[in-house]
Amino acid sequence: MESHPNGKTAFVFAGGGSFGAVQVGMLHALVEYGVQSDLVIGASVGAINGAYFAGDPTLAGIARLEQLWCGLKRSTIFPMTFSRIVGLFSRSASLVDSGGLRELIAQHLPYSLLEQAALPLHVVATSQLNGKSVCLSSGPAVDAILASCAIPAIFPPVRLEGEYLIDGAVASNTPVTTAVALGARRLIVLPTGYACALTEPPLSAIASALHALNMVIAHQLVQDLELMADRAEVLTVPPLCPLTASAYDFSRAHELIERARQNTCHWLEEGGLQQHGIPGALRPHAH
Repeated sequence: MESHPNGKTAFVFAGGGSFGAVQVGMLHALVEYGVQSDLVIGASVGAINGAYFAGDPTLAGIARLEQLWCGLKRSTIFPMTFSRIVGLFSRSASLVDSGGLRELIAQHLPYSLLEQAALPLHVVATSQLNGKSVCLSSGPAVDAILASCAIPAIFPPVRLEGEYLIDGAVASNTPVTTAVALGARRLIVLPTGYACALTEPPLSAIASALHALNMVIAHQLVQDLELMADRAEVLTVPPLCPLTASAYDFSRAHELIERARQNTCHWLEEGGLQQHGIPGALRPHAH
């Protein structure tokens, strides 16, 4: 098994809507290759994948996560109801009810408290009132994950530990600094990337918001990776490029998982674990 002799290895999961499927393929290739993680840090959809992986960090566990992704429907994650839309013109705090996502997480997560995961798990959210990054390492797992996924205006905030919490993307979607603060000396970052090869803008408001958020995530990740380069060994798995899918489209999960698995296998075979550069696919580019 691949391990690091000089300190803890952290798997760091970024956010990215339906592109979270990409991380499942990355995980399959990494674990099959023998790469081990000592702790897991995730934000937004990366908190979901990180939590499931931390609960069962094996190929069998990843296979079950893949099945979950391949069965997802947009209507489960983003249920749109007339009453909710009407609520936008009154005092509703969000466009979407998070009940479907909560039920999905609770139904499949094999533990109830973060500290019960097989690997140490840390979920990053953002304080809605002051914008600070909040690292959740214990307590109700479903609440923590849901808070980390609470995209402002789309999902309602989650009140936890006396704070109103929203999506980790607002403060630090790819929490590499959190990983270093937690004692990790090697970071294996799993980004989702962004739709870099679109030929026209997304059609819906939520799709547009997710696309914009993913671009912000990728650009912030580049900055964070550059800042952390002298504080830890940082290895970033290359995201898919070109990518034309929508981060609001969950129907292509199997395709994204398989592409990412093959892409990561190739990266590993070409010496990816000895490469410390930042993938060009995360930087602004055109096709």
